Amino acid sequence: MAKSRAILLRAAIVILVIAGTAFAWKQYARRGNTLDLPTAPVRQGDFAVMIRCRGALTARRSVQIIAPVGVQDLQIVWLAPSGGNINEGQPVVRFDRSKLDQELLEKRAALRQAQATLDQGEAQAQMHSEQDKVDLAAARYQSERARLEASKQAIVSVSEGQKSAIDQRIAQEKVALQDSSTNLHAKSDDAKNASLRRLRDEAHAELARAEQRLTLMELKSPLNGVVTYLSNTAQGWMNAQPFKVGDHVSSGAAIAEIPDLSTLEMESKVEETDRGRIAEGDSVLVHVDAFPEKVFNGTLLTISPLTEKSFEQWPPVATFRAFGRIAPPDPRLRPGMTAAADIIQTKLPNALSIPAKALFTFQGQPVVYVKAEGAYKKTPVTVRARNTDEIAVEGLRPGSMVALTDPELPSK
Repeated sequence: MAKSRAILLRAAIVILVIAGTAFAWKQYARRGNTLDLPTAPVRQGDFAVMIRCRGALTARRSVQIIAPVGVQDLQIVWLAPSGGNINEGQPVVRFDRSKLDQELLEKRAALRQAQATLDQGEAQAQMHSEQDKVDLAAARYQSERARLEASKQAIVSVSEGQKSAIDQRIAQEKVALQDSSTNLHAKSDDAKNASLRRLRDEAHAELARAEQRLTLMELKSPLNGVVTYLSNTAQGWMNAQPFKVGDHVSSGAAIAEIPDLSTLEMESKVEETDRGRIAEGDSVLVHVDAFPEKVFNGTLLTISPLTEKSFEQWPPVATFRAFGRIAPPDPRLRPGMTAAADIIQTKLPNALSIPAKALFTFQGQPVVYVKAEGAYKKTPVTVRARNTDEIAVEGLRPGSMVALTDPELPSK
């Protein structure tokens, strides 16, 4: 009997030792895990209650570069670098001008020929005019001489007097004929020279048009901005690619677009449930994906009064378009860059905030795990406001370290 009791006692002692060792190891392992948990401090300061939305940068003002109208067979021989900054007055596109250069030479030659023909016609008209003056003067001289001879009728014979009278009438008719001939020559020369002058003016106008078309072979930027080339759909929409050197361009086609970077805005989609919480004039913090280290300040300018349905998820979500101006403009930003916008609804002064990952739920109540002496104490808190990344709470001390993962979860 005594021997049986001794055996049972020894067995109980062994069981207690094993259970105590297991419990101690479990506590040690749990404590070791809690010591390695990621933590974050409780921050005290102004807490901005924000509504986060996604979107992209867009320019309120942009200008398209259009191929000249009325000029056929345009071929691009030079383009400004795509995506590069460009100043007002700098060239964007240059076309092949070899045919226009040849046409310009032909128009200049045609103008010189028309001017030479006009000069020759005017010289001939001047010669005709001078000759007609000489002939008219001679006819008048003969008429005056015949008149003097006819005045001698009283002192000469009747036959001589009649002959002189006939000569006077003939001379007067010659004067009238020469005068008519002079007027006819003058009108004929004037009409001919007017026609030549019209041909000269037309040649001059053709030359001016050729020179004007030549100036259109280089398209310049009307503002400061960045160059974005549009798609060339000459080979169909399936094969559309941005314009490049060597492409042929039809008259009046849009080649490039230059947005005004000073009018850059953040275009966001605000969910219908958040629409009533924001208003024009609210501050906006813009987080551009391409520059994660930089936060750009802005102001909410306008909110679309109409909703839009987004079918990216089901059921469809109703959203409003909101536009925020970024100020001051940053030259690194480009239209089309994706970004997130935090629209500040209100600010809580001197508030306590923790990362959103530090808030947990225990029995339906919000709690955090405060680190103290190598362990984590479950602490209930009151939530004042929530953001995507931060939460404003009450019930903690500033500077306390809170766990970012649940220490009561089993270790993996």
